[in-house]
Amino acid sequence: MSAAEPLHRVWRLGADVDTDALAPGHAMKHGMDVIARHCLESLRPDFAGGVRPGDLLVAGPNFGIGSSREQAAAVLVALGVRAVVAPSYSGLFFRNAFNVGLLLLTCAQAERLEEGERVALDAADPLAPALLRAGGERLACEPVPPFLMERVRCGGLLNELKQRLARGTP
Repeated sequence: MSAAEPLHRVWRLGADVDTDALAPGHAMKHGMDVIARHCLESLRPDFAGGVRPGDLLVAGPNFGIGSSREQAAAVLVALGVRAVVAPSYSGLFFRNAFNVGLLLLTCAQAERLEEGERVALDAADPLAPALLRAGGERLACEPVPPFLMERVRCGGLLNELKQRLARGTP
């Protein structure tokens, strides 16, 4: 790892994390600040209070299953999560995540990452993103279409559209 690469702390979760764990139903009548305080409380009571901007959420297969609530992805953005890394995602969660500017990395080897581990994220080439472990091991992720990486860079679909309109491009 080069000294210039920021390191991201790993928060580990298991498989089949559903949207109700991310944005619990009892908090949905409130704003994002309240939803954020309850994010993952049923699985990781320490998460909402301990997560820091730039941290990575690493999970098993089927991340984001359940309802289509956009807040499940938006709350991770609000908490500063840099990316979610998992072997697979719910289709609805996948779409919602990129639309709110949350980077999802599909990584078959995600479950090899350990709680608290610090890794570098190499997403310079969206067609070959990877995670770099301290020992130099590179965990390859599936390609991310460049238009989705641009959406993340812009901070989500609405910001992307505002920027396009400001430039006068469709």
